[in-house]
Amino acid sequence: MRSSSPSRYDGLPVGMIALVVVAVLLVWFGTLDARHLLRPDEGRYAEISREMFASGDWVTIRYNALKYFEKPPFHMWVTTIAYELFGVGDWQARLCVALSGIVGLAATVLAAARWFGIRAALLAGLALVAAPMWSVAGHFNSLDMTLSGALACVLAFMMLAQHPEATPAARRGWMLACWVAMGVAILTKGLVGIALPGLVLVVYTLTTRDFGLWRRLHLPTGIVVLLAVTVPWFWLISRTNPDFPHFFFIHEHWDRYTSTVHSRKGSVWYFVPLLVAGFLPWLGLTPRMWDTVRERAGTVLGASGKPFQPALMAFLWFIAIFAFFSLSGSKLPGYIVPVFPALAMLAGVALDQINERSWKRQINALLVLAVVGLIAAPVVATLDRPTNPNEVFRAFAVYIGVAFAVLLAGMLLARRLLRTRGLLPSITAFALAMYLTCTIGLMGHEVMGRRASGVDMVPAIQAVLKPDMPLYGVGVLDHTLPFYLGLTLTMVEHPDELEFGVQQEPAKWIPTVDQFLARWRDGQPAMGIMSPDTYDSLAARQIPMYVVARDVRRVVVSNFPPPGTPAPAQPQEPRSAP
Repeated sequence: MRSSSPSRYDGLPVGMIALVVVAVLLVWFGTLDARHLLRPDEGRYAEISREMFASGDWVTIRYNALKYFEKPPFHMWVTTIAYELFGVGDWQARLCVALSGIVGLAATVLAAARWFGIRAALLAGLALVAAPMWSVAGHFNSLDMTLSGALACVLAFMMLAQHPEATPAARRGWMLACWVAMGVAILTKGLVGIALPGLVLVVYTLTTRDFGLWRRLHLPTGIVVLLAVTVPWFWLISRTNPDFPHFFFIHEHWDRYTSTVHSRKGSVWYFVPLLVAGFLPWLGLTPRMWDTVRERAGTVLGASGKPFQPALMAFLWFIAIFAFFSLSGSKLPGYIVPVFPALAMLAGVALDQINERSWKRQINALLVLAVVGLIAAPVVATLDRPTNPNEVFRAFAVYIGVAFAVLLAGMLLARRLLRTRGLLPSITAFALAMYLTCTIGLMGHEVMGRRASGVDMVPAIQAVLKPDMPLYGVGVLDHTLPFYLGLTLTMVEHPDELEFGVQQEPAKWIPTVDQFLARWRDGQPAMGIMSPDTYDSLAARQIPMYVVARDVRRVVVSNFPPPGTPAPAQPQEPRSAP
């Protein structure tokens, strides 16, 4: 039966809801420029989009001017549009993931409202925005959130289409929107965009024996729509790059899933701690979320055929996707981000039914976490690493302390509001406090991320750069510094993840150090980026190099004296004896 909501939620405060929405959006989009790009993903996709923006080629994806066919272009297209509209920069590079996170959240709220009621939907939205994995991924320039936003729309639109009160026209419209969202998912990260929803549907129909669901998916028209969204780019890139289909569909799909060819290993339990941390504020709701599934919350009885079970669908979406990536031979933390909208939907229904005593236990659990975090902040201030000296950790500890102080204040406010105003204001304060805690902690990482990005080296390098000067990556692929310089690297000796590109266009790289040194000495002004160890090795060989800038991770050198460099000392003539 349809879930009911206790009277304590009657008369939703529209003004408070609007204020919360505005506050969430301001923080969500207002902090996109608070950090510099991190390596490798943020710098990689920002630079690919910059090269697309500079070249005008929206078909053949290139990274450091080399063909880069690991991923489809949708994420880079959106980022390039952001560059076209607002210029090239950090927040523009993150705009795609920020929009994806908000669109996925809005779609989740819309589907939850249709099946579980507006109160449960609003609570689902709060649960998702306060889920650490979702809020962090929405501010990290990688493909995971773009894919997750598209998949959240796939789930939400399919659920909207299956509601028994939907008219035939509405059902067809929502299903076609679902197929479009699947097309976007495929154009974001490949066949996983249709494989994951397909897996969930198979598991759902085998569990419920509701095989009639497949007849309600508008398969013939939907497949046409899907092909219309995806085929043009795949056809264009395959026509101009005959090696693309094998590399993309075999190497980047089958080999990635079935082997450890990309060296992204992990045990079958790899994602468990990430799931715990990513959904931390709502873990105490787990028994109630299971009750939501077991009691078939939201199901409307009396519909023709077997009734659609939205809670079960959300649960199986989580289980199937989590199991799929847990069994994969390739694992990265962001792979499980698509499970969180489904979990948030279940959490929203659970919160809609929670009593005040149980909710107070939730608050008390995060109160303990806040106190532990405050105690840990001084410990962070004592850390010291070769890449991040103690003063960096001391600065980071301040952010950690502020973040957990906000969490503590938020939990105290949630307790007070529970006594004075009831559950909804208390849950809202709880969720917003967790959201702000994650945001402040992520912003604090800038004290480390700025150093890693190399952005502080840019003024010194730009003072030496000359027009058309080559920039070499000597044994190292720097993912962030070229973006901030607006230049591409010519790889030397070690192609790193550009191996496919250098195989396709071998004239665009230098395979040996000796060949590089011959070019380095040819009289053309040039600069190189290398590790400190490589610099020391070349300096020991008395290679002519002038240090332009350096940090603990990289040394940037030129083959000519930078302006203001003292002339080398001349040997003195021996003085004759008196």
